[in-house]
Amino acid sequence: MAEPMKLAADGVAPTQFEIPGSRGDFRIQILNEDTSRGVVTSIVHIPAGGFIPAHFHEAGPEMHYVLSGDLVERGERLGPGAFLTQAAGVVHGPHESQDGCQVLTVQSWQSRDGQFDFHIAEGEAGSSGQPAKPQDSQQDMQARAPAGEGGETGAAIASEGLPGQDDGGKPEARKATEESLGRGYG
Repeated sequence: MAEPMKLAADGVAPTQFEIPGSRGDFRIQILNEDTSRGVVTSIVHIPAGGFIPAHFHEAGPEMHYVLSGDLVERGERLGPGAFLTQAAGVVHGPHESQDGCQVLTVQSWQSRDGQFDFHIAEGEAGSSGQPAKPQDSQQDMQARAPAGEGGETGAAIASEGLPGQDDGGKPEARKATEESLGRGYG
């Protein structure tokens, strides 16, 4: 059994990283890519003006947590503390950044069959040979989430309220959460 892995992220130098269909000089700090030691973890540095096209991954789910800067997800600007996750096959993005950002990315995989598991959604065929069918991540999350007392789903509760707090989707909690994520109310 492998020993627990510990390291200081600032001791890992960012290296240049090419993403298919992207624009910008991307850098990545790979903190762990040995799945026998835990989840694959990296910090992706998206440059100011950087762009990653809408895409999906076949090998497994993926999680993003914005550490600094602004991440624009499908046109919605998110700030530090924003959390995104999607299951395998769920189209996400496009991802952009106006001012640059650092995003912690956690996956259960790094590549599949020696190939980087990144499939551009626009017109690219999936493993079945059929064009990729975008699956709305909010719709997918709603379908899998349990319902609350008022009929709202756990996904709605999580997206409407403060992290880890079931407030039933109260508008004032949503406003506070969205303001903390850098979304404007004005």
